[in-house]
Amino acid sequence: MERSIILEKAKDYLVKETDPIFSEEVRDLLARGDEKELLDRFYKDLEFGTGGLRGIIGGGYNRMNTLVVTRATQGLCDYLKSQYGNAPLSACIAHDSRRRSSDFALAIALVFAANGIKAYLFPSLRPTPILSYAIRQLGCATGVVVTASHNPPQYNGYKAYWRDGSQVVPPHDIGIIDRVSKVVSILSIEKDEAIAKGLLEYLDGSLDDSYVAMVKSHLLRPDLVKAMASSAKVVYTPLHGTGAMLFERIMGELGLDVTTVPEQREPNGEFPTVSFPNPEEPAALKMAIALGQKVAADVVMATDPDADRLGIAVPDKSGDFTLVTGNQLGALHLDYLLLSHTELKTMPQKPVFIKSIVTTDFQAAIASKYRVECRECLTGFKWIADLMRKLELEGKDFIYATEESYGHLIETEVRDKDGISAAALTAEMALYWRSKGKSLLDRLEELYLEFGFYDEKGISKYFEGPSGMGIMSGIMETYRKSQPTALGGIPVVSIRDFSTLREWTIGKSQHGCLDFPVSDVLQWRLEDGTLVTVRPSGTEPKIKFYILSKTQTSSYGLAGAKQESADKIAAILAGCPKTGPRGLDSSSGSPTPASPERQPARMSVAL
Repeated sequence: MERSIILEKAKDYLVKETDPIFSEEVRDLLARGDEKELLDRFYKDLEFGTGGLRGIIGGGYNRMNTLVVTRATQGLCDYLKSQYGNAPLSACIAHDSRRRSSDFALAIALVFAANGIKAYLFPSLRPTPILSYAIRQLGCATGVVVTASHNPPQYNGYKAYWRDGSQVVPPHDIGIIDRVSKVVSILSIEKDEAIAKGLLEYLDGSLDDSYVAMVKSHLLRPDLVKAMASSAKVVYTPLHGTGAMLFERIMGELGLDVTTVPEQREPNGEFPTVSFPNPEEPAALKMAIALGQKVAADVVMATDPDADRLGIAVPDKSGDFTLVTGNQLGALHLDYLLLSHTELKTMPQKPVFIKSIVTTDFQAAIASKYRVECRECLTGFKWIADLMRKLELEGKDFIYATEESYGHLIETEVRDKDGISAAALTAEMALYWRSKGKSLLDRLEELYLEFGFYDEKGISKYFEGPSGMGIMSGIMETYRKSQPTALGGIPVVSIRDFSTLREWTIGKSQHGCLDFPVSDVLQWRLEDGTLVTVRPSGTEPKIKFYILSKTQTSSYGLAGAKQESADKIAAILAGCPKTGPRGLDSSSGSPTPASPERQPARMSVAL
């Protein structure tokens, strides 16, 4: 982009930005003539995507700042009015512990108020799931949570929700994006005036009380929890985020002994004790596991900064802690829920379990045992919520939803992943298996022996900067033009391309149609059942690969199946050049596309 255009955009930004902190940043860059930094901040506008905004905090159109979030909110207001006319509308706003989150939340609320849409604002930080819950309880038309989830401290984000408490999906996401792009002026109002006019209301603790009661109501064996809770020790870390208040309260009311990592308990947007505040990362649980070993905890739990994700670690027979992956915890949850509903005779008439297309088939196998229908959706809990809407119309009963990235949902009162309710269920589940003389790891091994050993590997490659999107598009195009016929020596038997919604079996001319929204995702199913998926991330500048393998324990035994699976995954990744796994090359002899660098699997820890 030409220097003159960048300078023009910077000057335009200075005219419109009302926050002096962000304005001063850009003025300083102009005064120093820092063209490289100015280019990065102004070569594009921070995109309001299908889930909202996420970016680095700072001055500029390609940053998270007051101008960008209020412009997005004005576009959201314009779209709501186009849908509902002059009907009275309300919105709910929450925020996490990140830099400027509370400032952004207030600025957003004042734009809603200035547009005649009543804003309900949480007075202090709250987990994302309670925002979804509040929208439904208050009857709001929309909601916004200011959070960048588990991203590093320099990031913040803006997630928009619809009236049913789910993140926006088509056609509303596209409609909002269009309105945001057309915003010319942003309406706002002073806080005192908004309160006086009844257009801004700070929420009290009653919603917290209601949410806590709701979470507890979904426990299946409250008598067992009451009888055994005092004998269990839980170590918890909110990773400097929003989770402590509600997590500690719920666990305390259940009678569980909770020790929170003191260095990570207080909210802090700098996340001083972790590189990434993400429970998917083993390093993020290091302090919690050390404390768990010290106090002989039965389970270690961690939620990410907005408390919608849950990660756990449990002691093995030697006393060392084993990290449990999102796929494994989802399988344990589903097994416990379906077993319990069967034992207690509370199974719904038409139960349905939901998982994403990159989540293990392990869970589908468990669901099949109990004759529970399994539905698949695209990656992201907004698609799970979309399926929940459809199930309601079909008269079917939602029972559980999960995705591999540590997202779990037990209840229908929330329409996004919920790390707090998932933690309560995990605690009850651990107590149940203890009452049977088993640990969670014991039960997981029993499931492997029954259904086969399911293993996983995730790798990512980041593409930052102005050329990043083009590089990622080129990688995906290359794979589509030169499809692999084998991966790691195992033949590819079928392919699903979600960009064209086509599915086909190798050697057959007829193509099937996929019943999904269009998405930039490719999947290869191998002869032995292994599934390999490649997709660009929807929230970060990276391409992600997922390798999900299955090995029969009936043939190898559990130890043998684990080794066979490791060898299989290694074969797919064998001979990795620095640009990516050669095993993902096509059989045509063409050069390997630029693909993810091999990185440690997130929480892929053998039991």
